[in-house]
Amino acid sequence: MVELDTPQIDAVFHALGDATRRHMLRDLAGGERTVSQLAEPFAMSLAAASKHIKTLENAGLIRREVRGRTHLCRLEPGPLASAHQWLGFYERFWTNRLDVLERLLREQDARKAPGDSWAQDDSRKSPASKEGDDQ
Repeated sequence: MVELDTPQIDAVFHALGDATRRHMLRDLAGGERTVSQLAEPFAMSLAAASKHIKTLENAGLIRREVRGRTHLCRLEPGPLASAHQWLGFYERFWTNRLDVLERLLREQDARKAPGDSWAQDDSRKSPASKEGDDQ
């Protein structure tokens, strides 16, 4: 079970909260990229790209390696897996709740008498619609 309240998960969701950074991660899924290559689709300065990359690094989503004057970045999938587990916890919760609701609705439908419909049952009408029937 993944720890649900950790600074790393906070940092991951913060990093994923920006479209530019999500695009950079998608590019890195195809392999290593330089900072220049990551900045190019956005026509942004290297300084601006470096700020985004630093946020991704702080979240543990990427690693930057310096080779001479070139900074190479690569994807680190571990923190994404943790975020996926975190989301999976809530997916299971809501799937279970919706399954319970579906079961209750099916049981309610099964208890209705044949020919009984919601539209025909005056007791299920809202007070406003009942007032209109009195006229």
